Amino acid sequence: MSYQVLARKWRPRNFSTLVGQEHVVRALTHALTEQRLHHAYLFTGTRGVGKTTLARILAKALNCEKGITATPCGVCSACQEIDSGRFVDLLEVDAATNTRVDEMRQLLENAVYAPTRGRFKVYVIDEVHMLSNSAFNAMLKTLEEPPEHVKFILATTDPQKIPVTVLSRCLQFNLKQMPAAAISGHLAHILQTEAVPFDNGALALIARSAAGSMRDALSLLDQAIAHGAGEVQEQQVRGMLGTVDLDYLFSILEALVDGDASALVGVAADLSVRSLSFGAALQDLGALLTRIQIVQCVPAAVDEDDPERVELQRFSTALSREFVQLAYQIVNHGRNELSAAPDEYAGFVMTLLRLYTFRPASVADVVSAIPARSRTLPASPARPAVKSETPARPIERREMPVPTATKVINGQDDWHEMVGMLQLSGLARTLAQNCELRQLNEADCLLRLAPTHAHLQMKPAPDKLQQALSEYLGRPLVVRFELAQNEVDTPAETADRERRERQQGAVAAIEQDSFVRDVIETFDASLVESSIKPIA
Repeated sequence: MSYQVLARKWRPRNFSTLVGQEHVVRALTHALTEQRLHHAYLFTGTRGVGKTTLARILAKALNCEKGITATPCGVCSACQEIDSGRFVDLLEVDAATNTRVDEMRQLLENAVYAPTRGRFKVYVIDEVHMLSNSAFNAMLKTLEEPPEHVKFILATTDPQKIPVTVLSRCLQFNLKQMPAAAISGHLAHILQTEAVPFDNGALALIARSAAGSMRDALSLLDQAIAHGAGEVQEQQVRGMLGTVDLDYLFSILEALVDGDASALVGVAADLSVRSLSFGAALQDLGALLTRIQIVQCVPAAVDEDDPERVELQRFSTALSREFVQLAYQIVNHGRNELSAAPDEYAGFVMTLLRLYTFRPASVADVVSAIPARSRTLPASPARPAVKSETPARPIERREMPVPTATKVINGQDDWHEMVGMLQLSGLARTLAQNCELRQLNEADCLLRLAPTHAHLQMKPAPDKLQQALSEYLGRPLVVRFELAQNEVDTPAETADRERRERQQGAVAAIEQDSFVRDVIETFDASLVESSIKPIA
């Protein structure tokens, strides 16, 4: 006897064995129990989540010889014929190959005839969104008022392409992608029944690769059994899928915490030697950063039995929330840029080194290496200092003569004025407005940036700011940054404060207006402050 693939052998035969779609099962069960039957159902969802399976179970529930029931017997001739695909009153139509209006009209012409064997004649139209507009129009009248013995079950992966006139005539159910835990649990049950040895870690890998599709998971399980010669072991499944071991990802994060660029390059070399997918590595690294951010923001969200719980908590403490967000963005951009890189290895290495370059300590290290040649700026009114999340190393300052041939910046007031005159836009302008001028000499300019704005250093904003400053001052200039809490107001903070003061002044002026006060008192009105705009 020929081998039957697991996806067909383990297709659910009743509602109780269907996994992951409890909300749909509950609604259909109640409807069948109370005999509140609709004439048209629409199942939507991605591939492999149970649309066709639900249609067949519903057809059995409607035509079981024991009566309309939510628990079809599975042993009567109608149930067995539906399971084997031989039931004459169950018409399964593939809309992808029957898109024309003539085919739909021919199909619906037979709807007026009574069912031959069953209680209802059930039309299951799969991928219904593939029908042409003429075919949809041809079925509208029959779909709205079908004969009493006809039930329509439509299935689609793209409900947006279905006309609203069809959607309004159907009872719609959205099938969810199945969670990885439900998939791995179902796979474990299947392997135990099939007497196939397995590792839980291997099933977790298969469930994650299936991306919510039970059919994809069962196909991968078939492949894993063949690959492992009758066993499903984690290392073999990892090699089959080309997935990256979490140890590699934790090694990347460990190298970032330690500031070890050579370790990052070593991880890339190891992945290359093992012929693992760099795209999958970046995808998994992005997922790991997501889990770390969740632990940082919602510590209670991590399960007590999560095998990576200790590592997640350790890195959630070692990495700042801002850097995790920045790293997530860098990883996603790096993954998208792999196809444009000289080769995938180069793209992956550059992504890791970009993470290394923009880690919180990197800017402070660069600033500490600057030759101490800058002059001290005149003092300006300062706010109380706030402890920096990433304190910069102290820089030696000494007086230095200022060249008279170029423009001179005398302090923060001149810095605020100069930022407004620089030919900048977009991210570069935002970066300049959020910086505090710390030191300036003939060839160097040191700007302080609060750690909360560290993400503004994304290329090419620093380069554009350096070019604009050099052009304004009339001399080549190297702009460097330090991450520390600002001691004085930046141009952005000053502009924000002035904006608030103007808004408060405008609100006060309106409130003091005699006409406005009379209107408020006479009509018991209230003033909508958000509608008041100050005159520039």
